Amino acid sequence: MISSPIQAARSLAAEIRASAVETERGRRLPPPLAAKMAEAGLFRLCVPRDLGGFEASPRLAIEVLEEVAKADGAAGWCLMVAITSSLVAGYLDDATGREIFGDPGAIVSGVFAPRAMARVVEGGYRVTGRWPFASGCQHATWLLGGAVIVEGGAPRMTTGNVPETRMMIFPAAAVTIHDTWNVMGLSGTGSHDIEINDAFVPTARSVSFFTDPRTRTGALHEFPVFSFLALSVSAVALGIAQSASDDFRRLATDKMPFGGKRTLAARPAIQTAVAEIEAQIRAARAFLHVASDSAFEVARSGVAVSIEQRAEMRLAACHATTSAARAVDLAYTAAGGSSIYASSPLQRAFRDVHVATQHVMIGPVIQELCGKVLAGLEADTSIL
Repeated sequence: MISSPIQAARSLAAEIRASAVETERGRRLPPPLAAKMAEAGLFRLCVPRDLGGFEASPRLAIEVLEEVAKADGAAGWCLMVAITSSLVAGYLDDATGREIFGDPGAIVSGVFAPRAMARVVEGGYRVTGRWPFASGCQHATWLLGGAVIVEGGAPRMTTGNVPETRMMIFPAAAVTIHDTWNVMGLSGTGSHDIEINDAFVPTARSVSFFTDPRTRTGALHEFPVFSFLALSVSAVALGIAQSASDDFRRLATDKMPFGGKRTLAARPAIQTAVAEIEAQIRAARAFLHVASDSAFEVARSGVAVSIEQRAEMRLAACHATTSAARAVDLAYTAAGGSSIYASSPLQRAFRDVHVATQHVMIGPVIQELCGKVLAGLEADTSIL
């Protein structure tokens, strides 16, 4: 059991930050660093207590993710994907839960998108598919991927007349990793394609967040999974932005512009930029905390979190991510030519945060959906 996840994150922060260049160049978390994060229990943040995890609240997860992402965005992103993937534990039977999470070093990661076909067979499924964006796949011990259920040669339809999908969980050794992750930012997440070909997945190792009953009680397991994912994505973005803010202030204090007699920080325009950057980050963080805390209190009481509260959380997550990007842009621009060098952490923050903004959980479609709900208009809220 983790005694203090925040303290664990802070104790590793210096090493995570020192490894950031190696992480980016290697396009993955260095194995020794991933092992230390696992040993500290960070990957078990959302694993149920009865399986040796911390079963953290959304607020705690947000704070830990921001702390790690402040040290390095890629490390924060890998942690985010692992802890949100671990939410499948709330739908597993005891034996399967122990099989996957029983090892203290277990790390679960994967892709929610249904990019595979799962043919129904006796005792489970034969699964074939390939998933992009499999962050952390090289250090994971178990991987999961969404699949469309196929029966009798055709997709099995739900009562809503849409194809049924389930998350398939498989040991990392069963997966082929394709080296595809050559990208602008968050390079160190190792988000390569993963592929599985006609592999058997027993029924007990498949999960539907839409139709399966929860096998565990407690506020975390009552909390909406997609809301948790969106909040976690935005927490990483805020951590990147806070890092950029801190780095910019250090730079402004030390930098003497060419031909100048005062430091950059002595300029009124820079002082305004420092204030605006911090205001963007702190306001976004406050909204994120208020939205997640109020919904978690509802979940703690055993009442279903309403669509309106889900929309509020998703709006807070969208706002936090876009605000983080704006804050980083301000810091990058105000720093001048210094920020374009590979040695500057500001250029990495600039690239990383703009990759984070592309995640489907906090995209423009979600903001539009939140607006519909807030306006009292009819909307498809299934992805909330």
